[in-house]
Amino acid sequence: MRVWIIFLLCLAGQAFAASITEEQPILDEPVVEEEPIMEEDEVMPEGGANPVQVETGEFDEAIEIIEEDVNAENPCLNHHCKKGKVCEVDEENTPMCVCQDPTSCPASVGEFEHVCATDNTTYDSSCHFFAHKCSLEGTKKGHKLHLDYIGPCKFIEPCLDAELNEFPLRMRDWLKNVLVTLYERDEENNLLTEKQKLRVKKIYENEKRLQAGDHSLDLLAHDFEKNYNMYIFPVHWQFGQLDQHPIDGFLSHTELAPLRAPLIPMEHCTTRFFEQCDSDSDKYIALEEWAKCFGIKDQDVDKDLVI
Repeated sequence: MRVWIIFLLCLAGQAFAASITEEQPILDEPVVEEEPIMEEDEVMPEGGANPVQVETGEFDEAIEIIEEDVNAENPCLNHHCKKGKVCEVDEENTPMCVCQDPTSCPASVGEFEHVCATDNTTYDSSCHFFAHKCSLEGTKKGHKLHLDYIGPCKFIEPCLDAELNEFPLRMRDWLKNVLVTLYERDEENNLLTEKQKLRVKKIYENEKRLQAGDHSLDLLAHDFEKNYNMYIFPVHWQFGQLDQHPIDGFLSHTELAPLRAPLIPMEHCTTRFFEQCDSDSDKYIALEEWAKCFGIKDQDVDKDLVI
C-alpha cells in the first residue's frame, strides 16, 4: 500500500510540476534562517494516508517511534520516543528518551535522501536532521530549526507577486485530479471513505470537468469560475488530511510539513503562499484561512467536509 501511495505521489507531483511554465525554473529563494509558519513540534500520526504528501514518518517534526529490542524484558521495547531520540535505561532499569547520536543514523544511499533545513544546511537524511535538532532542544536556535524541504539545499528563486497569485490555480486543479485518480483506483475503500467517494463521484461524472493536462493559467482560472463547486471539496479534503494531530481545525508547521516538503523544490512560491495563508500571523492556519487562500467563499467553508 505504501509503495502504491508513493507511486501515486510521484504521478501527481509530475502532473503538478508539468503545469509550471517552462520559463520559471523550479527553484526558490535562497534558504536562509526564515521564520517558519508555525514553530511547535506536535506529535504527528505514524502513517500518512495522504497520496499528495510524503510519508509522514519520514518528515514529521515529532513523530513517535518505538525502539525495538530482541529482549522482551527490555523496558525500552514498548517505550515511545519522538523523532531524533532513542530509548535507553538508567541505573534503575527505567526507560528514558535521549538524543540520538547522528553517527548511528544509516548512511544515505543518494541525494534523494538528503533534506534541507531552515538553517540552509543539507543533512544526509531526516534521521541526521532530527538527531541534530534534538541536540539543540531547549535553545532558541533549536526552537526555530525545522525541516524545510526534500533534497539538498539549493537556490530557490524569489516568488513574485504575480506568480503567487498563480499558485492556487495549479494547486486546486492538482488536488481535484488527485481525488479523481483515487476514486478511479480505490477498489477496496482504503483511500477514500464511502462519503468521500460519493462527493468525488459527482466531480468525476460531471461532463464539465476539466480533464487533467498541461493547461494554461487562463483556462484554469476560467474553469474555477465556471465550475467553482467542483473545487470546494478537494480544498477541504486536503485540509482534513493534514489536520491530524491533534484534529483541531488548525494546521501547525509540523502538520503542514508533509505537504510543503515535497512541493518546495517543484514550486518556488510554496513557502510564501503558506506564510500568506496565516493571515493573522498566529503561527497556525485555520480552516477559514486555508479556504480563503484557495479562493473558497466564506459561505462555503464547511467543517463537516473536513471530517
